[in-house]
Formats: sequence, structure tokens, C-alpha cells
Amino acid sequence: MTNTAPIPELFVSYDSAQKLRVEAGSLPSWDLTPRQVCDLELLMNGGFHPLKGFLAEADYDGVVSGMRLADGTLWPIPITLDVSEKFADTVTPGQDIALRDPEGVILAILSITDKWSPDKAREAAAVYGADDLAHPAVNYLHNTAGPVYLGGPITGIQQPVHYDFRARRDTPNELRAFFRKMGWRRVVAFQTRNPLHRAHQELTFRAAREAQANLLIHPVVGMTKPGDVDHFTRVRCYEAVLDKYPAATTHLSLLNLAMRMAGPREAVWHGIIRRNHGCTHMIVGRDHAGPGKNSAGQDFYDPYAAQELFREHQSEIGLEMVDFKQMVFVQERAQYEPRDEVEEGATILDISGTELRRRLREGIEIPDWFSFPEVVAELRRTSPPRHKQGFTVFFTGLSGSGKSTIANALMIKLMEMGGRPVTILDGDVVRKHLSSELGFSKEHRDINIRRIGYVASEITKNGGIAICAPIAPYTATRRAVREMIETYGAFVEVHVATSLEECERRDRKGLYKLAREGKIKEFTGISDPYEEPTTPEVRVGTEGVDVDYSAQQVLLKLENMGLIAG
Repeated sequence: MTNTAPIPELFVSYDSAQKLRVEAGSLPSWDLTPRQVCDLELLMNGGFHPLKGFLAEADYDGVVSGMRLADGTLWPIPITLDVSEKFADTVTPGQDIALRDPEGVILAILSITDKWSPDKAREAAAVYGADDLAHPAVNYLHNTAGPVYLGGPITGIQQPVHYDFRARRDTPNELRAFFRKMGWRRVVAFQTRNPLHRAHQELTFRAAREAQANLLIHPVVGMTKPGDVDHFTRVRCYEAVLDKYPAATTHLSLLNLAMRMAGPREAVWHGIIRRNHGCTHMIVGRDHAGPGKNSAGQDFYDPYAAQELFREHQSEIGLEMVDFKQMVFVQERAQYEPRDEVEEGATILDISGTELRRRLREGIEIPDWFSFPEVVAELRRTSPPRHKQGFTVFFTGLSGSGKSTIANALMIKLMEMGGRPVTILDGDVVRKHLSSELGFSKEHRDINIRRIGYVASEITKNGGIAICAPIAPYTATRRAVREMIETYGAFVEVHVATSLEECERRDRKGLYKLAREGKIKEFTGISDPYEEPTTPEVRVGTEGVDVDYSAQQVLLKLENMGLIAG
């Protein structure tokens, strides 16, 4: 298959789609998660060719254990439809189900061939290198993905609808047609989930020259790593610097991919996807698709492991790798060069991602040698200095620990300072107004905390201060709320570390007594666990300490983090 020949898709004709849409209306329906929508789109449009649908169990086992489908075809990442046990109990292999987007629009029909409960610890260790919750995809696997997988072929009815940057979104066949029209026979893809700075420009120029190819800037706008710059900002940054590239040899197209941050395996996956989009080469950089540090503070993957695995499978992928090391600015020559080619004694200038975020957060100058003024202006527009951003203070602790009291004191201090609206989301108040129908089972507690997190994220996004004071006993739920909020601003976890004995002594409502007598079921600290935060931003004790002092400790931390002006 040449890079311009059409690639198979899983869509039926327009007339057949109209009939199927009516028939699918009576089928059992599964509402797809955001990640599943991304996966389904690339299944249907050929981006995941040769997959015909979500993996059956034999294919899944082969991919997990050896990066191969049951027929031996190279495929490194499991593409699975995870569902709840409740839904899984209502369907059986041999049955068709409708797959809908979050608004209820039917996108496809899945003909179920397999239903199974996977060993997620095995999947995590094999695919991501470790069953470590510090990895975002492993955390997703254990705490977000459903416990049952459904596999089977897909019949595509329509693509997901995107209202943003529609002119920049191309299917594999649309890109192949563009390359055919332009006469591009050699195309090098640049995979990115970050804004483009000058080092990226130099890297892409060199890659295109080395491969003697045209350049496809192909950023991911589906799901990336929690905390990444949102795709709206990133695409505006890409468009701002597009005129720095020669228009006749460069094209920008957006890829609606849900990344897994799987390092070496992900690099191979990205290569297959870019081959399907008509590329002949791909840039694989240092620590390609790496998720950062593991629980021990070490990098998950060796920085060049992705290049090594890609090189090993390059002929099967059907696309050549252009590998590049870290690019750094050499002051004496005022230009970017690969780090390992710079002679000893030369003055190297570089700004890490952490340092860039600090400069944005604190309003410090970002030099022209590092980035383009247009990109910096766009980043500053969506990432103002921290003391002008919204944020969330999330108190957690046992019932009676003093969370609400300290939270109210903090609210008064912040309102006294002024500048941003302050909203308190106390556990009891939220249960009265948002969650009155919920009980106190683990499932219902999780729903309640996620509701609090959602409201807090909206307050944070719009520049306000949210103060939350639920018990929030479960680590996984607190992490989910953190990730929800850190998309828009800072999340400050405050563990009110009052002992169980002291909480019982203070118990004015007699709840602990009733719990010990068995009259209240699933009571945190007695019959249900409280999972203490291991690394909160602030830990305050309340025994022998007045409320004002505890609130002041939180306030000092907020000042230290730059969230309030010193």
C-alpha cells in the first residue's frame, strides 16, 4: 500500500447508515466515555487499521503478552471497550449493541463476540511496564475503566461530531488524498502534545531535511496527560507559528487520539497510526510519550527505550524512524543543536517544562531564544500568574476532625483579602443541596465527592476559589478530583490529621457511639476505612491548636505556592 492509496474504513454507506440508525434505536445502548469515543473514531476511519473493532479476548491476550494480535500482526496497545458489571450482565456474545456519544447520538454498532473480566494488574505490568498508580494510564485502568471488556467488530454509522478546528481535522483518507493532490510521496510526521517552541521548530526542520520529506505536524487533541495544556490553547499556538514553516512543504492536522503515555509501546503505536495516515517517516524523540516519574521518583522508561523498540519493529510498522536527541540552545553560536553533539565548554541554555510553567505562573520573562512571542502571548493569555488564577483548597479528614471549622475560617480570611470570589463546598451542605438522594455506600460517597470536584473545577476554571470540606476517605477518588481540577488551576490538598480518639471525644452528635454499636453502617474510621493522604500539600493537626493557627498554616502555604499575593 502506497502512502496515497485509500485505506479501508469501517463505515457503511450513507443509505445503509440511515437504516441502521433507526434499527439501532431499539438495541441496548452503551454511552461511550471520552477515551472510548477517541478509540471508536480511529477504528472507524482507518486510523487503527487493521483492527475491525474492539479487541476480542484472544487478540487482547496476544497484544498484552507480546504486542501481537492472534493472527500475528504487530499491535502494541489494547483497544478495549470497558463497561460496568451492571451493563455487562444485560448483554451476551452474539448480540448487537448501539454505541452512543455522551449526547446520545448513535455512532456505531458493536457485534459482541467476547465478554470477559481482564486481569488488570497483568495488563498494567505488561503494557505500561509496572502496576504503578503513579502512571496515569494504570490509574485509569484500575480506578476509571470498567471491570468487564466487550470485544467484537464495529459497523460505523457516523463520525463523532467536532465543533472546534474542523478545517484542521483530517481522516487518514483525507490526508492521503491531500498528499496525492500535492504530490507528496515522502512525509515525516511530528507527534506532539505540547505547544511548539523554537527547539521543536529546529528539530522538525532537521528531520524533514534528513528524510528529504515534507512535514506533517500532527498533534494529539484527544486525551493526553492530566495537567497538560488544553488542546484549544495548543492549537492556537500551532496556528500562531505555522507561518514560520514553508507553506508548500508543511501541513498541520489534528489527531483525535486518546494517549496512554505508554512510552516504547506507544511509540510503535504512533508509528502504525501515522502509517495509516499516509506518512512514510516519523520523528521519535527522547522519552517519547513518557508519563514522568513513578512512585519511587524514577522515570518510568529509559529516555531512548522508545527509539530502540521502534527501530526493532520498523520494517513491520512500515514507516521509517527519524530519531532525535534533546535539542539545546548553544549561546556562542546562537542556534539549536542536538545535546550530544555540543562540545565540552560550550554554553548551553535550556528551559525545562517545569521551569516554563514556573515562569508562566510567576509572570517571569520567557526569552525569545526559547519560544516565539506569539506562543508566549497565547500561553500567558490562558495561564495568567498564579495569584490571578482560580484554585481549589480540598480539606479531607475524619468526621469531627475540624475540617469545616478550619475551612470556614480560611474562607473568611480569603474574603477579607478580596480579589476573587470564594465558595465553600462543605460535605453536609453539598449532601443537602446536590446529593440529597445519595446514601453512604462507597459508590454513593464516590459520586458525592466527584460532584463536589466537578463544581469546584467549574469555580476554579472561572477564576474563583473553591474550598471543599468533605471526609473524602478514598485515595482514588481524591486523585480523580485532583485531575479534574488541575486542568484549570491549582489543587491544594489539606489533610486535617486529627486522631480517631480525639474525633470521638469531640463527637457532639453521638455518631461514633452509634457506629460502634452497629447502628450506623459503613462509618468512616469505624466500619469503613479512611485512607490517609500520603503527600498532601498541607497537613494540619488540631489537637491543642486553635482554629486561627490552623487556617493560618493553610494561608501561608497558599502564599508560598504563589496563589495569593505575598
